[in-house]
Amino acid sequence: MSAEYATFGLAPAMRAGGVLADGGYQVHRDFTDFIVDGRPLLFQLSDLDAVSPLASDIPPAIFTAHVRVLLLQAPAPLEGGRCVIYGCPECEGIECGAVTAVIERDGDDIVWRDFAWQTDGRADLELNGYHGMGPFRFRGDEYRAELERLLTDVGDAGPVRRRVLLIGARVAVLAKLAAALRTIGIGAEITSDAAGVPAEELRTYGAVAFGRAIGEQERAEVRTAFERAQVRVAYVDGLAPIVPLLVAQIEHALYRGPSECRRLTRLTVSDGAADVEVTSTCRVRLVAYRLDRLHRTHTRELFHGMLEPGKQRIPVDARAVKGQSFLVARTTGSVLVAPMVH
Repeated sequence: MSAEYATFGLAPAMRAGGVLADGGYQVHRDFTDFIVDGRPLLFQLSDLDAVSPLASDIPPAIFTAHVRVLLLQAPAPLEGGRCVIYGCPECEGIECGAVTAVIERDGDDIVWRDFAWQTDGRADLELNGYHGMGPFRFRGDEYRAELERLLTDVGDAGPVRRRVLLIGARVAVLAKLAAALRTIGIGAEITSDAAGVPAEELRTYGAVAFGRAIGEQERAEVRTAFERAQVRVAYVDGLAPIVPLLVAQIEHALYRGPSECRRLTRLTVSDGAADVEVTSTCRVRLVAYRLDRLHRTHTRELFHGMLEPGKQRIPVDARAVKGQSFLVARTTGSVLVAPMVH
């Protein structure tokens, strides 16, 4: 086993929800990811749609139990001393598949080893092991300090602000947007006057989305209301009355993690191509939304496949992005939106 040390840390992360091009929904999940040697461990699993057991929407008692397992203060839940590192974002069942590993003490150190994909009570390392992943040796004091901080924060940090305040002139669009956000697990309320909302309620919002018809004076009044409540929120300027597009904008605004932990870092569209930049190998879906002269929405998937780290240029069919159009690029952990520049 390697004697070299890896650094251990934790950072906020999300599994991006959204309204998909085929009409389906993907649930939004906030969780705490493991940062090994400065990068999310999940990035070593290029095409895995998963979250860690440290999700923000589980009860505090269960969250604490997961942390104590990682601290080796409670027995490992799986045979062979194995712990779940990443699991299904929709449920906690091992049947859906999970990345597991043995977590053990070695003197004062903590070691994570024998990573594997597991769908039942026993892992088959020969068939389903991640042979190029780990082992990771962490300094015990550094490792415990990071995880114990989570135990200190349980119940004290307040609710994750996964609520959005919607302000716009088109009530029908706002109602559809609110319904879509609630379906994927993001709270949404509609108002025309944030000045009348109590400060304690304003503090529960993580973002404010403005419709295109909202003037600068109204926007300034909303910002003033939040400043008086002493809460910082992300402000979203709706690009067009297209619900999946607006959901994507809001998902991007709600991201709480550090910028270096993003997989998808850049999206621009011009000259018949989309320029996409990713920080690790991952699957990217690129969808175009277009409004025609009658304000009807047209949706078209332009790309769905694996991209290598770095800047990638993807050709775009001119018919899919003529006129007023927008592109949404999505990975499991992030989403970006860009208007088409003609």
